[in-house]
Amino acid sequence: MRTFHNIVFAVLCGALVVSCVKDPKFEPTPTTKPANKIIGNADGALSGELIIYVDDATANAWHNASSPTRAGVVAMDAVAAELGVESVRPVFNMAINADKKRERGMHRWFVIEFAEDTPVESVAQRYAAMKEVERVEYAMEFVRPEVNVVPVESLPVTRSDSEPFNDPMLPLQWGLHNEGSSEIFSTAYAGADINAYEAWKYATGNPKVVVAVVDEGVKYTHPDLAANMWTNTAELNGVEGVDDDGNGYIDDIYGVNTIELNGNISWNNRRYDSEGNYTGDVGHGTHVAGIIAAVNNNGEGISSIAGGSGNGDGVRIMSVQIFQESLGADNTRIAAGIEYAADMGAAILQCSWGQPLSWISDSGYEKNTGKALIEAIKYFVECSDNEVMDGGVAIFAAGNEGLNYTCYPGAYNQFISVSAYAPDGLPTGYTNYHYGCNIAAPGGDFEYVDGVLNPNGAILSTVPSETPDVYNNGKTTYGSDYAYMTGTSMACPYVSGVAALALSSAVDHGIRLTNDDLYDIICSSVSDIDHRLYGSKTVYTYRGKVSQIVLDDYRGKMGIGMVDALYAVSGMHGLKRVAASLNTSTYININETISDGKLGIKILDFEIDKETQKRLGIDKVNRFGEHEVYFVCRKPGIGKIKLRYYAGCPKDEYVPDMSGKIVEKEYLIIARENNDRGGWL
Repeated sequence: MRTFHNIVFAVLCGALVVSCVKDPKFEPTPTTKPANKIIGNADGALSGELIIYVDDATANAWHNASSPTRAGVVAMDAVAAELGVESVRPVFNMAINADKKRERGMHRWFVIEFAEDTPVESVAQRYAAMKEVERVEYAMEFVRPEVNVVPVESLPVTRSDSEPFNDPMLPLQWGLHNEGSSEIFSTAYAGADINAYEAWKYATGNPKVVVAVVDEGVKYTHPDLAANMWTNTAELNGVEGVDDDGNGYIDDIYGVNTIELNGNISWNNRRYDSEGNYTGDVGHGTHVAGIIAAVNNNGEGISSIAGGSGNGDGVRIMSVQIFQESLGADNTRIAAGIEYAADMGAAILQCSWGQPLSWISDSGYEKNTGKALIEAIKYFVECSDNEVMDGGVAIFAAGNEGLNYTCYPGAYNQFISVSAYAPDGLPTGYTNYHYGCNIAAPGGDFEYVDGVLNPNGAILSTVPSETPDVYNNGKTTYGSDYAYMTGTSMACPYVSGVAALALSSAVDHGIRLTNDDLYDIICSSVSDIDHRLYGSKTVYTYRGKVSQIVLDDYRGKMGIGMVDALYAVSGMHGLKRVAASLNTSTYININETISDGKLGIKILDFEIDKETQKRLGIDKVNRFGEHEVYFVCRKPGIGKIKLRYYAGCPKDEYVPDMSGKIVEKEYLIIARENNDRGGWL
């Protein structure tokens, strides 16, 4: 699947109409060269729209005026009349958290709208020549990522007693738990997953955690998603057609549609181009949402990373719709949608989209591309108004162009960018990597076996059954609530889901994290990916084209490693971390891990499960004296071991039935090629 092109957004507040006031003639004198204020160039810019950042006085005048295009700022009014400006509207919604936004200068961003046949570059130059205008940006449209979709019926897959939930398609979700089955992928590698089964023993989700899916609209009536959708109770219980909570949007029950600037979330918009080819919705947003929070243990469809245990305890999905039909929002409308997510209580921003710009620095991105969107994401990260964490976390897909740099804005150093690996634990042929990439997650791959497509190596998740099938030119619908897709678009919600699970675990234990805490947890909760990146690998496109990628090119460039859910939640559950280097004896001294080392507590016995031994390549665990055990890890990964001792046992002897309570101490083993630390907490 290929993704990411150019994007654009418009604003939360409605368009404002031109006044009939007679305007004075005014010829402004430029105080700076216009070109110094204009960001980027007009290539690919939307017609009839321009983004400007004005001084504080002009911003206040426009916000307070009944007719903002004629706000009493003589120079600005004159230029508006000269250019035939039809409306001026604020990018950001000052009806909510206005004080915070004013401190950040967000009230100074505006969108100028004018006739589409007026050259946008000449309008940019005209406004840039004014002393009241500090910055001019072109409006650019973000295009929905392209996807390959293989619908699949929810079959009654045989489920073993070892499966943690009763969702029948769970055994097909290798990204959650990978046993190395060749039926899933011919070269599947056991342990190439996020280690969800072990993580679910400690956390499954928490409804106080809200994830904003910034994408196509999420099908909020989907049978495997409905129970885990976020709802705006004021609008849900309010009057239809009325902005009941006064947040600038009407009927925003499940989120916001940034293209229509209302709560009309949609997922089944049909569109055909002039040649009759289907270009409408494909279910991308619903697929992303299912990876994070499809309802677990409901006996239906799939499981998800943070969808709960079947008791109404999954994280909640807020839909921020930026794609509709083949249309995408522009940078200001996406900015407004992200602002909405922050104001309405989302803690995690899930963004499977971006711009495949040539690699530039963060400052270069702001200087040469656009700042309004970055300001919105920074507002989410620094000021998200949620009840479970200080600030928010923004997570982006790295991109599917096979480039050695990550798409912006995900490459921005304050956000997380996610690359993709296949069921073999190796990079996919499409994933972007290297510069700007932070972490790797399951993105999936299709493969052909004896000329026949095997979709099982892709990512299985939810889709709207009524969505037209783009690969049948929209002539039929998917006819199923589930489908396979591939891409960093799928890898991204795996990381968002792990972040939501870790945050849920913190909430469960009364721990309030900061966004820096959660960023640290995500980026240190990894297993090694580099140790197998040697030689080459055969990759397929959806249509069966075969090529080779050189794995050595990816070593050290897929981010810090493969995200691991168990590792992410373990810190909130008192698990002691043990750092193990491969092929080297690792010792655990129980005295050193539960006390100051002076108590002389003796180990009664120990327990290590077969899964950990298999995953880490541990042949056996040996005792060393009375206080230590040791073992050798042959494979990188994460596993657990328990040590037992008597609480209250005399220092020099055990007395059966009289030596106090048997206590277990659980340790999390983190094995890497060269491991000198145990990670977060």
